[in-house]
Amino acid sequence: NSFVTRTNTCGELRAAHVGQKVTLYGWVQYQRQGLFLVLRDFQGLTQVIIPQDERHSHVKELLSSAPVESVVRVTGTVSPRPLGQENPKMPTGDIEVKAETAEILNSCKKLPFEVKDFIKKSEALRMQYRYLDLRSLRLQSNLRLRSRMVMRMREYLCNLHGFVDVETPTLFKRTPGGAKEFLVPSREAGKFYSLPQSPQQFKQLLMVGGLDRYFQVARCYRDEGSRPDRQPEFTQIDIEMSFVDQAGIQRLIEGLLQHSWPEERGSIMTPFPSMTYKEALAEYGTDKPDTRFGMKIVDISDVLRRSNIHFVQNALSYAHGSIRAICIPQGVRYLANKDLESLKESAKSQFNQEVMEIICRPDRSLKSLLTKFLGEKEQSELIQALNMQEDDVVLLAAGEHKQVCSALGALRLLSANLLEAAGLALRDSTAFHFLWVVDFPLFLPKAENPTELESAHHPFTAPHPSDASLLYSDPTKVRSQHYDLVLNGNEVGGGSIRIHSAEQQRFVLEKVLKEDSEVLSHLIEALEFGAPPHGGIALGLDRLISLIVDAPSIRDVIAFPKSFKGRDLMGNAPDYVPPEELEPYHIQVSWPLEEKEAKKN
Repeated sequence: NSFVTRTNTCGELRAAHVGQKVTLYGWVQYQRQGLFLVLRDFQGLTQVIIPQDERHSHVKELLSSAPVESVVRVTGTVSPRPLGQENPKMPTGDIEVKAETAEILNSCKKLPFEVKDFIKKSEALRMQYRYLDLRSLRLQSNLRLRSRMVMRMREYLCNLHGFVDVETPTLFKRTPGGAKEFLVPSREAGKFYSLPQSPQQFKQLLMVGGLDRYFQVARCYRDEGSRPDRQPEFTQIDIEMSFVDQAGIQRLIEGLLQHSWPEERGSIMTPFPSMTYKEALAEYGTDKPDTRFGMKIVDISDVLRRSNIHFVQNALSYAHGSIRAICIPQGVRYLANKDLESLKESAKSQFNQEVMEIICRPDRSLKSLLTKFLGEKEQSELIQALNMQEDDVVLLAAGEHKQVCSALGALRLLSANLLEAAGLALRDSTAFHFLWVVDFPLFLPKAENPTELESAHHPFTAPHPSDASLLYSDPTKVRSQHYDLVLNGNEVGGGSIRIHSAEQQRFVLEKVLKEDSEVLSHLIEALEFGAPPHGGIALGLDRLISLIVDAPSIRDVIAFPKSFKGRDLMGNAPDYVPPEELEPYHIQVSWPLEEKEAKKN
């Protein structure tokens, strides 16, 4: 408090301060019948006794009439609370301050909502009055934890491991592939800047420049709209190193997270387990598995291979055909028929995948449309393969391997949600299960044209050393040196070892991706001037913090987030710009007819 005019904060007074004269500043949290009020600041709450004697009548009148959330200054003496009136739920619950003088520094007008965590508010209203929402205990706690973690990360990287904190440009040029970028007009006709989706090119150029170890708390931009775990502008912990391999990056990040991890969230164990992309898809149906619970996907192709079931034999006749299943524990007890129907409908609508159910009765016999096609031996093998118990429900799917696994992976998560909603504890919300996913494919077929390839992540990722020769003969089979960090089923980081050969980078862009390498001529030329082998990673700070504090959305860990549609509801952005302000940028707006009419009116 040496920089400010208060003597103490509202959260620090204790019994040891009894008898001291103090000056407090804060917001009126609560006031009761002109007898006392609760004053709040960033650190906590203090109960203030309003004087009732004639000598302090002006203080009584002022504090009794102060609206909730008004900013006040109170000077008084710290006193012990009367016996039996202590509040063990408040850190300051053993004391109170008897007000002697007071001043209303700023009165609060009628609030659009109460500033209390337990009061439900629409998200749109919270966004519109974000400065009021920020006063809530939950958002204050989230932002302060975020600040402490970032500070510890800087300490670990800069002080302990010699990283250099470098700010890279926000105005740059378009990067081929990847997410859609925001455009910024320039005063040169027809020329635009792009807001970078990440500092990817700059951090590689810093390695060419010999900085060896770079990091940045980087602002990034993607013109993709918003989702619960996405924002058009977001923050990542961006890292790049020279002369490093995949294992080195992984050890660095494990140490970084261990060093910065909040003590109140327990400890995390390292090294984190690792899983290949193929294993993740086969066992969990996704490249970001939630490993806090079981219900893994099981391959039962061999069990049913000898059966006379038509759709099974049809699926197995294809090169990538597969029969797989998940076992839902206690599904009969916790899931209603409508739940099972909704699961099957979800697989059909999202993945075009038919799913059949099998129920394990109390006598361990099976109930299903399939059982009449299965002998006792096959039924017994099925029970054993899936470790089925009484009242378990199995969901079975047959077809192309990736489609089957993806569908069952989605059903696994939906089933977990239904089981937990019905009262079965499945996932520990206080547990943090980190996982490295490695050996991704380097390229994937384009959705709109499967005969063409696109980068699975970005075009600067190096091929796996074992597959380097395949890059020139069969690029579809090349694994990458990309690695994702997953926490509780959410991707919280991703990185790779980069291509440091100009010749290889040019080949990937021109021959494999069919991109114009001229757009990246500056980077390719830099690689020709003695670029060191290098690699890096970026951690999604917003998503990481939201998982640590168990927030339903990353918007709850960002001070001023955008809405679901990417708008700033507080400042009403984006907004219209007068035509004369667009002229220097050689831009004219072509209004849709309905908007023309709206502007006229």
